[in-house]
Amino acid sequence: MISDERIHILLVEDEGILAMELSDSLEADGYFIVGIANNGRKALDLFQRQRVDLLLCDITIKGDWDGIETVRRLTAERPIPVIYLTALTDRETLERAKQTYPAAYVNKPYQLASLRTAIELAIHNFNQRSKPVSAVAAPLEKGTRDRETILHINDHLFVKQNYQFVKINVDDLLYLEADNVYTTLITGNRKYVIRLTLSGILERMNLPSLVRIHRSYAVNIHKVDSFNDTELSIGTQLLPLSRSYKEEFLQRFNHY
Repeated sequence: MISDERIHILLVEDEGILAMELSDSLEADGYFIVGIANNGRKALDLFQRQRVDLLLCDITIKGDWDGIETVRRLTAERPIPVIYLTALTDRETLERAKQTYPAAYVNKPYQLASLRTAIELAIHNFNQRSKPVSAVAAPLEKGTRDRETILHINDHLFVKQNYQFVKINVDDLLYLEADNVYTTLITGNRKYVIRLTLSGILERMNLPSLVRIHRSYAVNIHKVDSFNDTELSIGTQLLPLSRSYKEEFLQRFNHY
């Protein structure tokens, strides 16, 4: 069952027993553990496929990336609050970790109460920093800085990525996923992250085939394979269907 409200945490830890104990404790506290990875590449794969609100990451892990390199690669995909869990306290490691701007650096053995506090503060502070300023909410035609983030012409979008525009066929879009002021456009083989709210993108593009199903998701209705009262599937991806958006979703079928 998909959780809409709980904080989704990705745990990167290569000590199996510790990882399971921490996962059980956090889920008992009401958090949702989207997965446990013992190496950086598995963490990246989970991160790309799942909604993640917070990353808990050990520094000494298996594989060719340590925890700091793993965090660097994940946050390059999209911004996210990070908490390091580590027994390493040397200056060199701390300086490297600081370069990834973590929300907290928690030493092992940790106290669960302190970790809970660190998680709540990390989420709160990240959300506060990510809140759009009033100018972003202004109509795009009045000239906000987002007006050149995404362009729409006929059956194609041009999305700004690394200072250049990349063309996307609208029919290739599977779904859109929001993360605060960032939205990820997912196609069959690529993801495009842009700094624009989901509402802003839907208003800007005004495409009948794109329908919102949740505060964090919109889908290309042509790509939906199945659905029920609470979720729908696009390929192997399950997405939540929120009660407040279900009527609009069902009404869209009448237009095709």
